[in-house]
Amino acid sequence: MDFLTNFVGSVNWEVLAQLVLIGMVVLAGPVVIFLLAARQGNL
Repeated sequence: MDFLTNFVGSVNWEVLAQLVLIGMVVLAGPVVIFLLAARQGNL
């Protein structure tokens, strides 16, 4: 249990959140293109 508390305490949560958010932004582009193609350009 000590390892788990040390690990959670040592994680840089701000950097992790920024990486998750930038990943969501990067994935949003292809999703929009796919939706446009699937609906023949009519969103």
